[in-house]
Amino acid sequence: MLLQDYSDIFSPQGPLAESVPHYRPRQAQLELAQAISETVAESGVLIAEAGTGTGKTWAYLVPVFMQGGKALVSTGTRTLQDQLFRRDIPHLRKALALPVDVALLKGRSNYVCHYHLERLGQDDRALKSRAEIAYLRAIQLFTERSRSGDKGELAEVPEDADIWHRVTSTRDNCLGQDCPFVRDCFVMKARRHAQDADVVVVNHALFMADLALREEGVTDLLPSVDLVVFDEAHQLPDVATRFLGSSVSLYQLTDLCRQIEAAGLAQARETVDWSQVSRKLEQAARDLHLRTATLAAQGGRATFQALPEPERFDEALELLLETFDKVIKMLAMVAERHPDLAAAHKSALELRARLFQWSQPDRQGRHAYLPESEKDEDQPDEFVRWVESGQHYLRLHSAPLSVAKIFSRYRGKEQSWVLTSATLSVHGDFNHFKRQLGLFDARTESWASPFDYPNQALFYVPSTLPLPSHPNFNQAFVDALMPLIKAGQGGVLVLCTTLRAVERIADMLRDRFDQEDIERNVLRQGERSRQVLLDEFRARGNAVLVGSASFWEGIDLPGDALTLVAIDKLPFAPPDDPVLEARIKECKDRGGNAFMEYQLPEAAIALKQGAGRLIRTERDWGVLLVGDTRIVEKPYGKLLWRGLPPFARTRDPARALAFLREQKAKRQSEEVTDGSIGDGL
Repeated sequence: MLLQDYSDIFSPQGPLAESVPHYRPRQAQLELAQAISETVAESGVLIAEAGTGTGKTWAYLVPVFMQGGKALVSTGTRTLQDQLFRRDIPHLRKALALPVDVALLKGRSNYVCHYHLERLGQDDRALKSRAEIAYLRAIQLFTERSRSGDKGELAEVPEDADIWHRVTSTRDNCLGQDCPFVRDCFVMKARRHAQDADVVVVNHALFMADLALREEGVTDLLPSVDLVVFDEAHQLPDVATRFLGSSVSLYQLTDLCRQIEAAGLAQARETVDWSQVSRKLEQAARDLHLRTATLAAQGGRATFQALPEPERFDEALELLLETFDKVIKMLAMVAERHPDLAAAHKSALELRARLFQWSQPDRQGRHAYLPESEKDEDQPDEFVRWVESGQHYLRLHSAPLSVAKIFSRYRGKEQSWVLTSATLSVHGDFNHFKRQLGLFDARTESWASPFDYPNQALFYVPSTLPLPSHPNFNQAFVDALMPLIKAGQGGVLVLCTTLRAVERIADMLRDRFDQEDIERNVLRQGERSRQVLLDEFRARGNAVLVGSASFWEGIDLPGDALTLVAIDKLPFAPPDDPVLEARIKECKDRGGNAFMEYQLPEAAIALKQGAGRLIRTERDWGVLLVGDTRIVEKPYGKLLWRGLPPFARTRDPARALAFLREQKAKRQSEEVTDGSIGDGL
């Protein structure tokens, strides 16, 4: 497609302008679309940072529709995936009058499984409450009428309801072609549609799951495509780290024991005492948990090399593997009798394999994901292993030290990749992001937001706050925040770097509101689901929402719904994180500066995400308060605040209050007109 054609599409007289009220052409949007088109023509890689308001969604969808080959679009979350599939794509397809076939594909846990639904319906003891009885009936009716089986379409059953775990399948317990409902399988239908469609919409988790499976030789999850677009691409390094690692938990082990006992007693009762078999395996798992009691008392987390009493742990782990072998042999003798026994056998094999892989230092240290010809025996350990233990849980984790080799190798020779987000660089420098994913030769481009930040928003760092390490920091932070809450209008979002701070600051705000008779609700992460909290926040209009990591991004609250964002501390990753700890050590061992190479860039991108919650449209306004004075008082702070949008800046509380009052008066004096300015997506 000629670049001139893109100018026509995005012009004031083009098809987008005809289909969107108040559409306004944006030069950045056009240039991004043209850059993507050039990347497709060259079968290259483009890393594109597009500030809020540039309209990046349509900027990448237009080339996706026009490039002629098969494309995959990967989003950061299932919510964005649904929005893209159900709102943005249909609108653009209609505007361009193109017969593009688009498929939505999610992980199997999002689709109702006919087999597991039938089993649950036949087990009167499995339902835990009247609510679950109602949920089951709703899911049964939904399955009868639904074409997709996507649980996201059944609003009356919460997505986080426990019953979904029992009516969906996993890779371990899926019966595949042996399932009696294989012809009706929603997962199989979704994958077949994805194979045939022109455009497939997935999320990063599914993409990375496919990458991990391909490393194991499984290639039937995602189709082959000519173009991949990663939206919210800043999330990719963390998602890749999670999916290219492995995890085994006490919950998974005990759940397997229940599965074995139920299948054995129902389908092969006469062969062995399945209750005793199950108890022995569960006892071995719990013995392993008991061997980590010292760890639980010392903080609950340690790398494999730093485990207390390692000999006792190794003995218990070896016994668990031996017990697994005996159970698997028993299941193998009866697996062909019934699908439930086959599923239990498959689950036991999968879980035992993951446990064994975790236990092997060679897997962690000798590049197990690389072909033999590419392995370098002189390179350092590329995986980090750690254990998490508490009173009721035990989790064994491993993660790659770097995902760069694996991720970059995944791109096909003639395949084009586009990675886009509002936060990919550190003050225009993309090296950190490129290094994380191994995309050293990628083209990089950046387009600034079109918003008038100096007049719409104020960046305020109080000069009187103590350092975050001071015992009275939280109280001082709330003291600085209170005058702004009282002077402003609209919602307030308080972003914290730890869950402990969320709890303390929320409690302090509630106490102050009671003392000063302020009629505002304080909503706190953890009290209800994230979506319920956001819905209530929008509905109330002037609530205060206190949240941590999951609230730093993916929240769109335009207008007076959000006029004050307060960040307690700079978002440096906790130093006790095992993966971060290992990466810092590796960096130091090779003579690098871990703070400048890794910790500071990560904090800069996270800070940009949090600050980006404030201004979402041309009409938004508000104050960004950062309580951590290191951002202006430490030499490295300049790299952090220079990477933020060009807000007006102050350290004077009187100036911050005056800004809020001026904006409040300005809005009250303006005539409110119907409609809103179209964002051009």
